[in-house]
Amino acid sequence: MFKSKIIPVFLIALAISSYATTLERGVSPAIEQENNPQFEELYRIKIENKGDGLIAVSQDEGKTWQTLGKVLYPTEKVNKNGYSASKWMDNGRVVAVAVNAIHIKIEPTEESRTIFSILPKEFLMPPKKYRSYISPDSSIYTNLSSGSGIFGGGFSPFVGNEVYVSKDGTRAFPLPTDYAPKVGDTYFILVTRPTDLPQAMVFENRFGGQITLKYSSGEKKIIGEVLRPVVGIGRFEGSLYVGPGRIRANHAGVIDVSVSPKGRLGGFQIVPALHGSEMNYVKKMTQWMVIGPAKVDDPSIEGMAPFYKYFIQPRYRADDLDGEDWREKLLSRYLVDVKFAGQDNWEPMPIFSLYRRWPLPDWAGGALNKVSHIRILFPVE
Repeated sequence: MFKSKIIPVFLIALAISSYATTLERGVSPAIEQENNPQFEELYRIKIENKGDGLIAVSQDEGKTWQTLGKVLYPTEKVNKNGYSASKWMDNGRVVAVAVNAIHIKIEPTEESRTIFSILPKEFLMPPKKYRSYISPDSSIYTNLSSGSGIFGGGFSPFVGNEVYVSKDGTRAFPLPTDYAPKVGDTYFILVTRPTDLPQAMVFENRFGGQITLKYSSGEKKIIGEVLRPVVGIGRFEGSLYVGPGRIRANHAGVIDVSVSPKGRLGGFQIVPALHGSEMNYVKKMTQWMVIGPAKVDDPSIEGMAPFYKYFIQPRYRADDLDGEDWREKLLSRYLVDVKFAGQDNWEPMPIFSLYRRWPLPDWAGGALNKVSHIRILFPVE
């Protein structure tokens, strides 16, 4: 069993109050390339907002479609009080992707948090004491399982992908800024990603640690700073549906990583400084890494690539090894591994399990206290 690493509350508060970032959000020179990339289309997702509506994917620019599932219940509502980080994304874009949800932004202003959602079948009856955002009335419910299809099973979108709507079979057009879902509308998500993906993003897990992006060309650059390391784990919803060392979710204010086996809870999050300062629990607990820009006077990085749009998605299935194309599938997935203090080799993510109904054990607060580096490995083409 692991011994808890106790971090005095006053030290955490000091770290929060001294975040090395400005109060303005924007693109700094260190990440300008990643925020203005060339894109390639991977596939298109089609969702018919009606009972028994089709959910399908096209990998040939809409010429042919593969059925993935169906809509169980459509929606005609939006939620004007969506989760806080949704304000950092533009209108008509995917604002969050996860193994257990997709959220879409309406209205263009930074003050707006208007969204509607697409949910897997498990959320027809969400668990009690659910510790994540959910808005039942403004959600399209599907018959797809969490961790499959468009929910992290190989056909997820990316944060920042454009969403189009077609009404009564007409030509699809971008979501209007005053859009409200209607039964019979059909949504198309154009899933694109940068043509030049990095090999790895490495976080030095210490106060003032460097965040480095590495490309296959040999380019290596510092793109951010760790303002507070992560040393603990928590019961982040959605880790139930993905294995350890996998991306659970990405949105304009979080990278969520699972440390638990499928069917159990456990994970940690990487959040930007301004977003972290809005949440009291981030200030007090240890399962969040807080990050900022590469230089102290650079703009903050909420909603900025490569952390919080364009580059990262949940993409994994436990049965990837079962097919003849297992090698290609594994190489196309994201993987998160670690390096322990005093060691040179990278190791698989350590595995922990937490339980929803039990108190958070003392050891959870220091479960990652020996981790010196965290690395996100990108798909290999």
